[in-house]
Amino acid sequence: MILVTGATGTVGTELVRLLIERGEHVRAMSRNPAGANLAAETVRGDFDDPASLATAVAGADAVFLLDAPGPWIERHDLAMLDAIRSHDVGRVVKLSAIGTGENTELRTSGWHLPGEQALRTSGTAWTILRPSSFASNTLSWATMIRAGQPVPNLTGNGAQAVIDPRDIAEVALEALTTSAHTGATYTLTGPELLSAPDQVDILRKVLGRTIDIIDVPLDVARQQMLSAGRDPDFVETALRGQQLIARGGNARQTDDVQTVLGRPARTYAAWAEDHRQVFGC
Repeated sequence: MILVTGATGTVGTELVRLLIERGEHVRAMSRNPAGANLAAETVRGDFDDPASLATAVAGADAVFLLDAPGPWIERHDLAMLDAIRSHDVGRVVKLSAIGTGENTELRTSGWHLPGEQALRTSGTAWTILRPSSFASNTLSWATMIRAGQPVPNLTGNGAQAVIDPRDIAEVALEALTTSAHTGATYTLTGPELLSAPDQVDILRKVLGRTIDIIDVPLDVARQQMLSAGRDPDFVETALRGQQLIARGGNARQTDDVQTVLGRPARTYAAWAEDHRQVFGC
């Protein structure tokens, strides 16, 4: 039985679907099982409630460890790994972030690194996945595009190899269901380096409509995020990441998706084509 945490998120939902299609026994963990709407056994699990983690992990042979980004990741990872050790889970696949342990400028490296280190010494078989920025992040532009408004750009012409979350889920599937990737750390990226203007240009072609893009100063973005109630530490980390991208600090492309799946990673254009309805086309 495979436990999927973060099961209602972008990657988790897709992974649950793939595991079910593969015929695996899947248990999905959610803080709100009643509202999860997943075609799998769904249990309540809260990273800040050790008893709920013990219940979620009981009987699991493997765990996909995913948590929402934020300064709480270290605490949550260590709590789940305590439950995993207590229940002798044989395999763990952790979703980390690109640059973890490599780029000390990014706080996200600090968020994930303790969990990675604890997993490596946990005694269980492990695989670590470090994805780049998700193609699906641009879904935040959908409302603006449908309304004919310009989309915001905080990263200038800085490029990164955005990855389709479906590719992350497929790599996780292989790591969870085979031993071929035990002890591996994969940096998962798309097949091409793209800036925000590049992505907008692709969307223009796929959707067949005019889309404008406007640069947003970081101090303006900071105030908007804080006004929306975002955690201040999260906001500062996110803005540091935007600055890093703008300077070309995430211009990294690997073939790790192809190494695992035997095919190239999906392009952003392919992702956009498959999600055109979300953008109103």
